[in-house]
Amino acid sequence: MDEIRILEPGTGTELPDGQAGELCCRGPYTLRGYYDAAAHNARAFTADGFYRTGDLACIRQIDGQRYVSIEGRIKDVINRGGEKINAEEVELVLLRHPGITAAAAVAMPDPRLGERTCAYIVVQGEPVTLAEIRQHFAQLQVAKFKWPERIEHLAEMPRTPVGKTDKKRLQAEIAAKIAAELAASQPQPATTAGTAGGTP
Repeated sequence: MDEIRILEPGTGTELPDGQAGELCCRGPYTLRGYYDAAAHNARAFTADGFYRTGDLACIRQIDGQRYVSIEGRIKDVINRGGEKINAEEVELVLLRHPGITAAAAVAMPDPRLGERTCAYIVVQGEPVTLAEIRQHFAQLQVAKFKWPERIEHLAEMPRTPVGKTDKKRLQAEIAAKIAAELAASQPQPATTAGTAGGTP
């Protein structure tokens, strides 16, 4: 009785097998809506009653059978000029580097592409450079658009009260840093000094 669809996030468009999208479900166990919350229900459900789980998933065929493969969370997807990057995938590649003990990939604002990937890392020993990270991703044959384009070193990862990596804090921090750097790079208007005592 349970129905499953993989939809393009935020739309009602069903995606073909093998393509990642939002896992949506409808069935006897699925709630029909939240009480007295019409605006929230419009976001949480499709027009025909499928619940939007927020999970990134795709249908994979194995030995002729269709299986649901959970790929991550929708909120953990970085949209780099229309190319979707799964932050968890980037983090797993980062953690394969021998010097990195913890990693978090977050979206940082970009005026041209909308978002780019910033990697926050905790390292053991000497700091790791962006060039070394790129070489690491290249050796593992990761598609170039998924490579981090900035790294930030941390002594330890910030955590939420339940122990998860506080990505909201990291994303806010990198957005503030970029805004400050952009402001500092803008030419300052020239000022004209006045003459003491009025016109000579």
